[in-house]
Amino acid sequence: MGASRSAGQVVRGPLAPFEAEFRVDLARVGYTSRSVRDLVYVMAGVSRWLEQRACAVSGLTPEVVAELRGQVSGVGPVLRFLGDAGVFGGSAAVGPVEVLVAEFRTWLGAQRGLSAVTVSCYGKQARVFLALLPEPLEVSLARLDAGQVTSFMLDYCRDRNTWSAKAMVTAMRALLRFLHVAGRVPVLLAGAVPSVAGWRLASLPRGLAAGQVELLLQSCDRDTIVGRRDYAILVLLARLGLRSAEVAAVEMGDIDWRSGEVTIRGKGNRIERLPLPVDVGEALANYVSAGRPRRDSTAVFLTTRAPYRRLSIAGVRAVVGYSCRRAGMPRVGAHRLRHTLATDMLRAGARLAEVGQVLRHRSQLSTSVYAKVDENALRVLARQWPGGGAA
Repeated sequence: MGASRSAGQVVRGPLAPFEAEFRVDLARVGYTSRSVRDLVYVMAGVSRWLEQRACAVSGLTPEVVAELRGQVSGVGPVLRFLGDAGVFGGSAAVGPVEVLVAEFRTWLGAQRGLSAVTVSCYGKQARVFLALLPEPLEVSLARLDAGQVTSFMLDYCRDRNTWSAKAMVTAMRALLRFLHVAGRVPVLLAGAVPSVAGWRLASLPRGLAAGQVELLLQSCDRDTIVGRRDYAILVLLARLGLRSAEVAAVEMGDIDWRSGEVTIRGKGNRIERLPLPVDVGEALANYVSAGRPRRDSTAVFLTTRAPYRRLSIAGVRAVVGYSCRRAGMPRVGAHRLRHTLATDMLRAGARLAEVGQVLRHRSQLSTSVYAKVDENALRVLARQWPGGGAA
């Protein structure tokens, strides 16, 4: 049945009672009036689709949702609203893998005390493995053996780089310990996860060429909201050497404007206060005062489109990638800005210990990799080549 605009009611059928609440919820999270109108018409399409199949809202099982997504476009916001409101079987839409991943994440935080970023990474890695096990999941876990674990790891790591493979190794060992402790796997299989060959300090930290950081900063149009946000993110990465996760985790309350300091939540749940240089403070102030959406979120960096949410770690990395494209540079990772800060300090005469303090390394071994690019220290070690000239 078609919707009548003159009556003010757009949605007909099983979702009609939820239209008004849906409009309010969309406006609350920052959608424009035009976007609200468009999404309400999407809800109307979903309602018609359900009505034609004589399907109640409570009948939105994972199978029905998959069919719906294939036939009605743009249904994500509608489904999220219905799930958050509890008007359809949210638990029915969550499979056994997601339930187990949620339990694993809770265990990592409560029993292992890992940071939220680490918990999230381990959860994603665990989902990859668990999703490959045949159903029913409980039976597959009860029959899990060392051969299956080793075979999975060999297949997973075949075409991946060393760091990606090591991340999966760490997550898998944690998952298998959890499954054993929880009684899901009768034998502790963490030892069946093979190690990844890798040599510490084998790689050479690569910084950006002279002037490339400034090109990235200049690529941001600070007359726009996106440009002010991206500039502030790049300044934090380049001037303070923050990691992507640390930038994404900065809260409004972490910035002490009066004392000129910012609190950083680093690796291993470490809380550290850093001085806020003038250029970094100005970039943050410009974004917060004339760019950041006025929302209840405590995060400093938010998405620029509704619904406004905390910018994810992947979002921070994407900012660097987009900036490289605007600057006409090859794409580089966010961590390259951290390496650039370290190498620039060494070339300016700083000692390794000072670099370690700025980068907040807990171990001198972490900083020692930069000895390879410390030209001032290496120059005095160079021996004369036979016949004249330095080696």
